[in-house]
Amino acid sequence: MVTRLFEGMRRVDLMGKVKGPSENVSQEQFTVSMSHLLKGNSEEKSLVIMKMISATEGPVKAREVQKVTGHNRNMINGKIVVFKFTEDLVGSLVHVLNYRQELRGWTQKQALDGEKLLGPEQLAHDCDRAVIEDWVFRTPHVAVFLSVVIHRGFLLHLSLDLATLIPERQVDLGREFASILDVLSVVYINSHLPGEWRHRWRLLFASELHGHSFAQLCGLITHRGPCVMLLEDRDSHVFGGFASCSWEVKPQFQGDDRCFLFSIFPRMAVYTCTGYNDHYMYLNHGQQTIPNGLGMGGQHSYFGLWIDFDFGKGHSKAKPTCTTYNSPQLSAQEDFRFERMEVWAVGDALVTQPAKSSKSILDVDLEAQSLLEISGRSRHSEGLREVPEEDQ
Repeated sequence: MVTRLFEGMRRVDLMGKVKGPSENVSQEQFTVSMSHLLKGNSEEKSLVIMKMISATEGPVKAREVQKVTGHNRNMINGKIVVFKFTEDLVGSLVHVLNYRQELRGWTQKQALDGEKLLGPEQLAHDCDRAVIEDWVFRTPHVAVFLSVVIHRGFLLHLSLDLATLIPERQVDLGREFASILDVLSVVYINSHLPGEWRHRWRLLFASELHGHSFAQLCGLITHRGPCVMLLEDRDSHVFGGFASCSWEVKPQFQGDDRCFLFSIFPRMAVYTCTGYNDHYMYLNHGQQTIPNGLGMGGQHSYFGLWIDFDFGKGHSKAKPTCTTYNSPQLSAQEDFRFERMEVWAVGDALVTQPAKSSKSILDVDLEAQSLLEISGRSRHSEGLREVPEEDQ
């Protein structure tokens, strides 16, 4: 990126005085380039970025630019843009943050080669100045990443609060835990959260730490505030959803229009609410007549993302897209199996006041209820207690 910055600056000629690229960067070229990259609009940023990508004035091939994280696809004016430029950019971002010890507990992983995901015919698309400008406008990460690399790389004052870019990672358990997500994936998801929840992620549930138990999942994620849930299926697809409200075990849909589904691999994308219905979140357990599991979007037996109470199974049904989130099939197979699942609470811990309740301990301890049922022992109080008002 240092070389790209130098080449881009020495090619800048807004006054039309330079006959060709100079060997050095003038004060005027440096000032104009930094002003455009750090404070300019998408048109001004794209001018410098175009010169950082190529010495020619005409369109560049799509293989010369790489959209965020090296394994994403983005449709711009009907063209798939997978760019080498951003592969260098995000690599520099992680290098700078790692060197400055500002990864905040997250790890870096090797970016995937875009050519393994997109064929040569797709990488051969032409990208002119208008395409680059539209890309910069629609993908704010490009400007943010450039700003971090320039400021941190040159030890300049950085006005951007990195807490809004990379959340603090909190894992309460006293042992090492390697998340499914790397730092760039976290940055991508975090940027789509409401601002007040971007500064901290707290691990609530991880299948490799807490076991493959749906009852355990319910016990650890309910009443804990907004959460990010993600899975990795057996075909290595990584995807999930953001729940904007606390999960509650009940037979009704819950949540609001701030919820969304997302994909991390093989492509990065976020799918927000369409307004078609309010089937944002669903969590149920222990019912006889309605589905038991965790779902987001769609409808019963046809969710955009569904985790079955028989933990390890799920589905992502979208023909052609989920009605609630307009998301495609997120998993490799419509009915999938998974080995890894994580749930992270975002923002500050939710403070709740204990309330008196006439519920049995088995009503709130789903793990104990499941163990009792598995052992073949009946719940003697079932049917003898009055139904609590909140359940009527």
